[in-house]
Amino acid sequence: MKNASLFEPIIEADAPKVRVTFDGHNYKLPQGMSLAAGLLSAGLRSLRKTPVSGAPRGPFCMMGACFDCLVEIDGVTRQACMVEVREGLVASPAGPKEGV
Repeated sequence: MKNASLFEPIIEADAPKVRVTFDGHNYKLPQGMSLAAGLLSAGLRSLRKTPVSGAPRGPFCMMGACFDCLVEIDGVTRQACMVEVREGLVASPAGPKEGV
């Protein structure tokens, strides 16, 4: 089955892939790639929902100028496009949690 993503990573074919957890799901992403690019290449379109309307948001500028790709890592809100994939990285959508 062809990858559902519109994005194809530009990496070496033998680049090591590492385990990353996002929103409770495990992914094997190329080490050193930005988290936003890795999740896009894995088929994710939305990384969070806006706090006011609940509209889905995903990576937009891919260079840290906007804030559409916000995720939470170790209790800190970060831009996924500015975070490098590393083994054991655990991230979740930024914003208010359900029921809060």
